[in-house]
Amino acid sequence: MSLFDPTAGLHDPRPDAQRPLAERMRPERLEDYVGQEHILGPGKPLRVQIEKDRLTSIILWGPPGTGKTTLATLIARQTRCAFIPFSAVLSGIKEIKAVMAEAERMRRQGLRTVLFIDEIHRFNKAQQDAFLPYVERGDIILVGATTENPSFEVISALLSRSKVYALRPLSPEETVTLLQRALPVIGAQAEDSLLEQIALYAGGDARTAYNILEIASAASEGGTLSKDAVEAAVERKMLLYDKGGEEHFNLISALHKSVRSSDVDAALYWLARMTEAGEDRMYIARRLVRMAVEDVGLADPRAVEQAIACMQTVHFLGVPEGDQALAQAAIYLAAAPKSDAAYKALGAAQELVRTQPAEPVPMQLRNAPTRAMKQWGYGEGYQHAHQQQDALTTMECLPEALAGTRFYHPSDRGIEARIKERIEAIRQWIASQRKP
Repeated sequence: MSLFDPTAGLHDPRPDAQRPLAERMRPERLEDYVGQEHILGPGKPLRVQIEKDRLTSIILWGPPGTGKTTLATLIARQTRCAFIPFSAVLSGIKEIKAVMAEAERMRRQGLRTVLFIDEIHRFNKAQQDAFLPYVERGDIILVGATTENPSFEVISALLSRSKVYALRPLSPEETVTLLQRALPVIGAQAEDSLLEQIALYAGGDARTAYNILEIASAASEGGTLSKDAVEAAVERKMLLYDKGGEEHFNLISALHKSVRSSDVDAALYWLARMTEAGEDRMYIARRLVRMAVEDVGLADPRAVEQAIACMQTVHFLGVPEGDQALAQAAIYLAAAPKSDAAYKALGAAQELVRTQPAEPVPMQLRNAPTRAMKQWGYGEGYQHAHQQQDALTTMECLPEALAGTRFYHPSDRGIEARIKERIEAIRQWIASQRKP
């Protein structure tokens, strides 16, 4: 078989039983590829490029096990190009020039070549420069794969001639789909709940999920995957957890109530239970934001800032580095003074709005953009706060029927104690100014 045979690099000569499961499960059709719908779904950019055979050089950027190599082979197969896998770890300038020369010869014969470079970020500047003339002339369609940000790791000249596609970690549902397809291949059976546990542990890495399944299957008796075998494969206890079931809600409830109760150690324990079970980190981060506004509130307004910063950090760092941000936020919220006064205040206002007639907006609060509206009394009696001493007015802003209603009853805890003092001082001043 020629190195530049269109099927080169697509098949492993070893018998199936000797090949890793991840290799055996590589799809041969684009339709069977799982994941990356944001670029491969119907009408999406990369899908259109492939189907219309208008492929240009591309960089596939994403975490391990998200299908970069598989996608490259499918692109070559779909577009009927020769496929040459090239490792940045094992190759140097000499090998690059030899392959490029052969690719140029193939182009003159009317044959196209997809050159797949795994871990392209490992090539130095001189090695990456060596590809440029061949990319520009169209001798090759370069498909680079990297786990690192190409903006920092790929030279600008090569980057400007390529389209970067970011691949995302597979969702648990997508990983389970792959595992279900693999069961007949290894002659095994498994409950969906166990496959879901493997998917959660794999964290969006299909290769890791396949490896766990293969090892656990070999250790299971009777062809049925066992929990003990899976635990042995991952070398840790598989915690009882169902992201859509009762235990999911039990654990987040325990975390929330531990934070509300200012129990730092309990909060950390329940947080660890959730992260170790594979819970979506952004879900935990969102719940921490909710705790900040619902349970800490204005007793410490910075709690929301800390929670939002945590959410952004988790999104930026991913797993496992982002877990430390979750822990830091949980500790901060648990230790913070607590107040649900603002939470209750909104609830009280909403309840009144739902149960009472909608009162008209007082005339003094209405805008009067036309002369007629001014004649009708719109805006009459309005007091502009910034034109008053201390920016305080005696103007009533509630409808007449609701004048004097109090929704917000601040606590005496943390910053809210100062807010309470300020509100009381404002109310006393207004009362003194309204006296006849």
